[in-house]
Amino acid sequence: MNIDIIKQKALNEHIPIIMDDTLEVIKDILLKERPTKILEIGTATGYSSISFATILLNNCRGETLCPPVMIDTIELNEERANEAIENIKQMGLEKNINVLKGNAIEILPTLNTEYDIIFIDAAKGKYPIFLKEAIRLSHKGSIILADNILYKGYVMSDYNKHKQRTAVTHLREYIKETKENPNLETEILEVGDGLAISKLI
Repeated sequence: MNIDIIKQKALNEHIPIIMDDTLEVIKDILLKERPTKILEIGTATGYSSISFATILLNNCRGETLCPPVMIDTIELNEERANEAIENIKQMGLEKNINVLKGNAIEILPTLNTEYDIIFIDAAKGKYPIFLKEAIRLSHKGSIILADNILYKGYVMSDYNKHKQRTAVTHLREYIKETKENPNLETEILEVGDGLAISKLI
């Protein structure tokens, strides 16, 4: 199995996955921070978590042994979760990536691990709830990443149509909360569909 096959299959089936330029930014963060514990909210078919693990394991700076990398990733859709599990197995990463099936709103409160990096890429209307849990599961220096934060440009515009209003409202709320929280340093990058990077200080 090749990661490009996983990517192309997702694209062919119109399953949302992380965009290339967003992944490049996150790659730089991963290689700088060298996280050993990552939480992902929104697995889809496993492309992003496989990418994160592969980046870290393939770039060990000449070390004989890579530091351990453990990724917990949550997926609501059982069919996609099962596909992710199979993809992870095919890539030989089952010891590094743990897929948690179910609703993140229910699963997150049961977690007690402190993660180095948390990547949010699930239901846009739930981002403020995910943020609250992400902060709880962080430590000083942890980085919280939120993908699609600008949502097709709607979030920073005067967009107010009914169809996407809930998602846009909650994404705006997420940005407001990260900017106003004195324990977070936040920047919004216009890469992909927008990426919020918040560091716990």
